[in-house]
Amino acid sequence: MKRRAAEEEAEKEVKKQKLLSELGKSWLPYLTPNDDDFHQLWKTRYSKLVLRNAGEIPREIHEEIQEGFLALRRHACFFQDLVRIKGKDFVTPVSRILIGNPGCTYKYLNTRLFTVPWPVEGYEINYSHPEISEACKALIKLNDYLHKATVQTLQEQSLAETKEIEDSSVTDRHQSYATSITEMGSAQKDQSTSHVPKNDCSNPKERTSYNLTLLNYMDPQQMPFLKQEPYFGMGKMAVSWHHDENLVERSTVAVYSYSCQEPAVDIPEGKPPSGRDPAVWHLGLKVAWDIRNPGLAIPLHQGDCYFMLDDFNVTHQHCVLAGRQPRFSSTHRMAECSRGTLTYILDRCNAALEKLHASDELTHPYWKSLDIQDIKQVEEVHNEVEFEWLRQFWFQGKRYRKWTDWWDGPIAALEELWGKMELMTSLLLVELRKEPLDEQRSERITCLLPLLTERQELRQEWLMRCRSRIAEDLPEDEKPTCRPFWQNDDPKMPLPFHLEDIIFGLQRRLEDKTEALHCTLAS
Repeated sequence: MKRRAAEEEAEKEVKKQKLLSELGKSWLPYLTPNDDDFHQLWKTRYSKLVLRNAGEIPREIHEEIQEGFLALRRHACFFQDLVRIKGKDFVTPVSRILIGNPGCTYKYLNTRLFTVPWPVEGYEINYSHPEISEACKALIKLNDYLHKATVQTLQEQSLAETKEIEDSSVTDRHQSYATSITEMGSAQKDQSTSHVPKNDCSNPKERTSYNLTLLNYMDPQQMPFLKQEPYFGMGKMAVSWHHDENLVERSTVAVYSYSCQEPAVDIPEGKPPSGRDPAVWHLGLKVAWDIRNPGLAIPLHQGDCYFMLDDFNVTHQHCVLAGRQPRFSSTHRMAECSRGTLTYILDRCNAALEKLHASDELTHPYWKSLDIQDIKQVEEVHNEVEFEWLRQFWFQGKRYRKWTDWWDGPIAALEELWGKMELMTSLLLVELRKEPLDEQRSERITCLLPLLTERQELRQEWLMRCRSRIAEDLPEDEKPTCRPFWQNDDPKMPLPFHLEDIIFGLQRRLEDKTEALHCTLAS
């Protein structure tokens, strides 16, 4: 798991450095609505980004969701994430929280966020305050609205593409699905998708059933050291260039944007006519890892929504360019949850524990089978539940208790299952230390060693992250907890926390056997 993440980060860094090298010291061009070719570029290179301005959205939706945002802010329900990029920890400038289907998680930048569940039939959810409950109701209502709006948009786009094929001579006609923003004016009626590959919209519901939303909040006035956009000179970024991660293939991402009302900011005289207005939040767009096509900077006004349709999130990258007012956003997505739900990890743990024979009181336990595949399965799940679930959850401090106690029971259950797997590893080690060291035991040790080594390395990494200065500087209820953690001589634990001695002992057993074999052959 650690190796895969490192390889992906290295690949992204190579692409970034190559792009910067090709660019040199010059800026790539980008367009705003003030530029003559803005709308033409949008419809030919970025047409799968559709913007629905605030006036097209029901007033009731605006009122409920905006009040929900402000209520969550009053209750201090947004948190800056301590994420890991290229082996280093960083605190995100944007504060976030994940809301969605009970038991779902979403992973980004090596950080697994756990959903605060929105109200779903069949689940009892105790929110810590009535205003938080109302906010979650508003969010699932917004989610339903965006789902229907996305399905409609995809269907209209598909119909329009079909009509274009049937009547290819018509090149300038009204597009009901066209990209729209307030500044587009009459150009709004001049959108064309003749340059867009045909979408597979046979069943758009399969790619628009959003199962969670990542809420974001940032006040740029409290963040004086935001990064500058590196390719186009677009100004300060709240969120750097990226593809959204861990999504169902070709699924849409729908975003509701809300910039808080504040007194107008005076713009200094002499403001250049080109480039974006730094007082206004913008969505930055570019073709992924490309220097031939100009970028776009699309202004985001209070209550606007935008949709990244189909494969847009794969073929393009986006960033969020900071304005001067505080801003909330709700980013609705279909997270790829095949390995990211509570049901999934509970099933994995229970399947692993089927290899253990023991009474409910864990008296006289033993492995039912010491087959290599069984050992591999159990110890891989052991690592997965510890590092992808338990340590991820506790690394985020006590944040989820500010919303609800919903995760208390599931996390306690996972800790109990993990404890039984610690017992299984200790039982396995007893077997592997027996004499003689025959071929079967050697193969089992060879199977176990890399999994134990990974466990040891990851425990040290998480321990170091929890004790780092950047972690210690976080607010008390957001400080990471290194859990599970215990002293090596804890009598309640079947194995020590630090595994170096165990790993060394197993390695030495194999080396001694190899040396003995060489001596036998030499004689």
